[in-house]
Amino acid sequence: MKIIQKEFALQAKRRGFHLVTSEILRQIPELKEIKKGIAHVMIKHTSASITINENADPSVRKDMENYFNNYVPEEIDLYSHASEGPDDMTAHIKSALIGNSVSVPVTNGTFNLGTWQGIYLCEHRNDGGPRNITVTIFGE
Repeated sequence: MKIIQKEFALQAKRRGFHLVTSEILRQIPELKEIKKGIAHVMIKHTSASITINENADPSVRKDMENYFNNYVPEEIDLYSHASEGPDDMTAHIKSALIGNSVSVPVTNGTFNLGTWQGIYLCEHRNDGGPRNITVTIFGE
């Protein structure tokens, strides 16, 4: 059993849902050493989230952003925690709904995702900045 752990920052992204599978893979070349295993990918923030979803049609990412903006409105009067602006508390709520980690099977040195699957960085802040990620890989 081999354990690999890496921490790195994803480039800052504008608000929205962004495919980051390739960006993550570039940061963990050690993944090539793993024939079979699992990768746990965690974002170390409470105002952004990470998930797996459609990787081909960009309209899915736009629809996801629109849905969450309607589901969790930026009406500052609704929230007590608003010291960092109207996107502050809504970002925390969206992050809690989507989650801060995903687990991905690893097969023959790469993520074993479905044909239409990719890892999304869900940036819920207008100016979130770089986002720190920890990837822990267990495998052989």
